[in-house]
Amino acid sequence: MTTADDDFRPARWLRNHHVQSMLASTAWRRGRLMRESAPLLAAAREVLLDCGEGVRLQCFISRPAHSAAVPVVLLHGWEGNAASLYVLSLARRLFERGFPVVRLNLRDHGDTHHLNRELFHSCRLPEVVGAVGALQRLWDGGPLQLVGFSLGGNFMLRVAAQAGVAGLNLARVIAVSPVLEPVQTLSALQAGMPGYEAYFVRKWLRSLRRKQACWPDTYDFAPLARLRDLKLMTAELVRSHSEFATLEDYLNGYAITGERLANLQVPASILTALDDPIIPASDLARLARSPALSLTVTRYGGHCGFFERLRGPTWLEQRILRLLGADAPRPLARAEEAPAELRETS
Repeated sequence: MTTADDDFRPARWLRNHHVQSMLASTAWRRGRLMRESAPLLAAAREVLLDCGEGVRLQCFISRPAHSAAVPVVLLHGWEGNAASLYVLSLARRLFERGFPVVRLNLRDHGDTHHLNRELFHSCRLPEVVGAVGALQRLWDGGPLQLVGFSLGGNFMLRVAAQAGVAGLNLARVIAVSPVLEPVQTLSALQAGMPGYEAYFVRKWLRSLRRKQACWPDTYDFAPLARLRDLKLMTAELVRSHSEFATLEDYLNGYAITGERLANLQVPASILTALDDPIIPASDLARLARSPALSLTVTRYGGHCGFFERLRGPTWLEQRILRLLGADAPRPLARAEEAPAELRETS
């Protein structure tokens, strides 16, 4: 099912897709958001998840007091992390409404470069499936809800598509501006406003330097750093540090178009915008039309933006809260004392 939403009406000066995209991560709201997120962060417990085959991923779990709500697992986009502003903003609103919240870090995101020797790449789906399975065991096999942004949305949809064979108990998955066709996304990044490619090159190089510092006997990214081109950099890392024969094989490996979501049985929602400067909306037509999948496509919103105003919840956050059944705030007396297995990093 596809719906074109008319209830997202940003102020005229907020309709520019670049403005919307930059607002999601810009630092102008960090101070206020950190103050508002204080209860969430005070309740957070770091947990290292055993994802199978020796892989460990980090997450932060915040449990409200006496909560009976279905936990929500949040996953950031590429080169974001569990403390990204768009993740914290949604997490604190869910926590205020009584939801246990898990903020998961992908491999080599946040402060996790030391945890696993091999480099992150976007086809490392089994370890994210393993992380969700480990979280499910922490909740005694109970259901989980998944929300992902950009590449995180792409991962969450692929996890949901494997829920049956992986034995995952998922109540719902929501993907915000998910990567659909990586080949097209890479082209859009390089052909669009120059600032986007430069932004991701800068953040990626910073991450690679941190990886090299943690594993100096394994990595030397100095030659790659001179490329300063996303396509050339990705091709070189695929050649040197992956099992894929070509760049195209790698990029197609995490596409969710074609029949990738045809067997999806978990209720799933994609929230995206026609004016997204990074994810071409034309690729939506190539998604398999699973009965479990609904698409909400707005005229404005950019990439993971959806700001109607500068303060208060975004349209996106309100829509996600409704989808998760969290419209009405539930007063919280205090954070729950974390169980023993969450009070220690394992």
